[in-house]
Amino acid sequence: MTEHGGPDLSALLAQERRARLAAERLLEHKSKELFSANRQLSEHARKLSDQVVVKSAEAQTYRTEAEELKGENTQVRADLQKANKQADKAERRLWEALETIQDGFAVFNARNQLVIANRAYMAMFDGLECIRPGATYQDILEIVVEEGLVDIGFEDPSAWQARMAGRWQQDRIEPLTVKLWDERYVKFLDRRARDGDMVSLALNITETIRYEEKLKEERTRAESASRAKSAFLANMSHEIRTPMNGVIGMADLLCDTDLTEEQRLFAETIRGSGETLLVIINDVLDYSKIEAEKLTLQPEPFDLERTITEVLLLLKPSVQEKGIELMLDFDMFLPTRYVGDPGRIRQILTNLLGNAVKFTTQGHVMIRVTGIGDEDGSDQQRLHITVEDTGIGIPADKVDHIFGEFNQVEDERNRKFEGTGLGLAITQKLVALMGGELWVESVEGEGSCFGFRITLPLDEGADTPSPPHNTDLRTALVIDAQDINRMILDRQLSMMGLRVTTRRSAEEALADPPNSVDLIISDHKPPGTDGLALVQALRDRGERGPILLLCSEPGQLDGDPRMQGVTAILQKPLLRRDLFQKIGALGVTLPAATPEPEPPAPVMPVPESVATEPTESADLLRVLAAEDNRTNQLVFRKMVQDLAIDLRFANNGREAVAAYQDFRPHMIFMDISMPEMDGKEATQKIREIEANTGAPRTPICALTAHAMAGDADEIMAAGIDHYLTKPLRKTAICDKIEELAPGGLSVTAG
Repeated sequence: MTEHGGPDLSALLAQERRARLAAERLLEHKSKELFSANRQLSEHARKLSDQVVVKSAEAQTYRTEAEELKGENTQVRADLQKANKQADKAERRLWEALETIQDGFAVFNARNQLVIANRAYMAMFDGLECIRPGATYQDILEIVVEEGLVDIGFEDPSAWQARMAGRWQQDRIEPLTVKLWDERYVKFLDRRARDGDMVSLALNITETIRYEEKLKEERTRAESASRAKSAFLANMSHEIRTPMNGVIGMADLLCDTDLTEEQRLFAETIRGSGETLLVIINDVLDYSKIEAEKLTLQPEPFDLERTITEVLLLLKPSVQEKGIELMLDFDMFLPTRYVGDPGRIRQILTNLLGNAVKFTTQGHVMIRVTGIGDEDGSDQQRLHITVEDTGIGIPADKVDHIFGEFNQVEDERNRKFEGTGLGLAITQKLVALMGGELWVESVEGEGSCFGFRITLPLDEGADTPSPPHNTDLRTALVIDAQDINRMILDRQLSMMGLRVTTRRSAEEALADPPNSVDLIISDHKPPGTDGLALVQALRDRGERGPILLLCSEPGQLDGDPRMQGVTAILQKPLLRRDLFQKIGALGVTLPAATPEPEPPAPVMPVPESVATEPTESADLLRVLAAEDNRTNQLVFRKMVQDLAIDLRFANNGREAVAAYQDFRPHMIFMDISMPEMDGKEATQKIREIEANTGAPRTPICALTAHAMAGDADEIMAAGIDHYLTKPLRKTAICDKIEELAPGGLSVTAG
């Protein structure tokens, strides 16, 4: 302490020095701590810097990947947006299509709740708000029954609902047609999808149902009318046939009386036209009986080979007129007697053979009969009968057409061959009535083959023609130009144990050495000579063996065949029984016999194609009549025979056009239905010639059986001036000729 009483200065300085030393030591300590901290901080900073570098590189990588992902995300988002737009567009189009269709469409989920439905489907419920998406199928069934929206008839409502609900539970849900309250018919087609949804289509088939009902009514009326028509025609059979038989019978009797040439021509024309009409009536009546199921078969024992021969003999006049060959090939091992309806079998054969002859202009028509017995050993025989021809054939697209009713291959107004078109239809039904089958094979321009199969029982106890066992005959010579005839005779003679030689002509036969064969069979018209002349030539050179002559018309042979060396005559077509009998008789010393000559078949005279030769006289009215039917030509000529006219006939439209240019008629009577060229086409050709040459218009009057409403307008449109319907009347024809005669020309005779 000082004297002033204050602290001691030295003590203060010592205290300050101690304090400074403590501060320096503290500073040094802190400096060391700071240095250590700085060193640690530097090391940490260095580590952190290294980490920052690494993290910076990673961040750059992340930024790069993020940029890439951002680009991909943008593309995905764009694609997703595009796909959503396309899906929305497709859904909109699908829904618009579903809304457009008139049929209903709906989808139910697995719980049978309505999910979606188009307006057509909802329209069935007449706007009921309770039927909407969410409603169950069971709810809909109950509502439509309660509201009377469905016609369930007399069925119990609960039973109907149960049946409808049970239908949905089936594995295969069958279509169902429901009648609605407003007379509409809806057909439901339901199908369950794989996820359990039910897709339902409601098709409006009202028009279809109504059309089917209308067709059913029309069919019922048509069948009723057809039955009435068929029953009427079938019942009228006797009434129609009686007067026709009277007409034909009296015409026959008239032909047997003393008549002038003209009267005989008239009577034979009546008879021929009546027979033609009777054939047509028979076809119509038979067909009507079949349709009315009133035609029954009348089985009885008969000889099939002889039945066929009888039909062939009936066709002989037509065959001879055409110059074609008619042949029969009956299986040598086949029996001839059976039990069946010979009348109906004859009708079948007449139709088939008649058609073959009608459509064959050259070559041959052959009927072939084969058959086999039943495998069970019964007396039933399966027969296979074919009719082959070398005629015009049938186009491939017309083969199925020919068996139809009233059908013919050619057009009805431009046809060359007449007929009702019922023959094959009747034949097919008769064969079917016998339990058989009818068919046809044809090549246009080459020919046709009609055949049928039937099964007939054998006639018990009937003998089958058997070949004679003639020990004196070893060899035979057949002379015939037809290959088929030679083949048939070769087979038949070979069956008798003969060695057969065949020759085509008399020249070939005469080239063989005489007496080189035991038997000679020759056709009566071998190529190059006459049959009798050939027989005489064979005898003259020393032929001593029997000579048989095949002849279609023995009564037309000149002279006595026996006096010219013929041993016996065989009637063509050749019956197997007759052949066996004639050859069997050769082993016995019998005089050669000739069958009784058959009277020649009456042939109805027909007018020539040109009735009167053209005349140079300008005073006569020139009349051209185009008519293909010869009888109608005759009728027309007789109607106008008292008129002073120059008449010429044309057989078809083509001849009419040619005659117009050559004959230069003042008037033309034109039949409409003619072959090759019909009357309308011929008229058009004539009008074209007039227009091109400047010739005056020639009056043309139609003669036609087409008298239905509208026919006259159609005919007149072809350029025809006048119109007369058939049957023709003499007064109408004569009046028309006088009316159309040019001034200055008189048609009065004398």
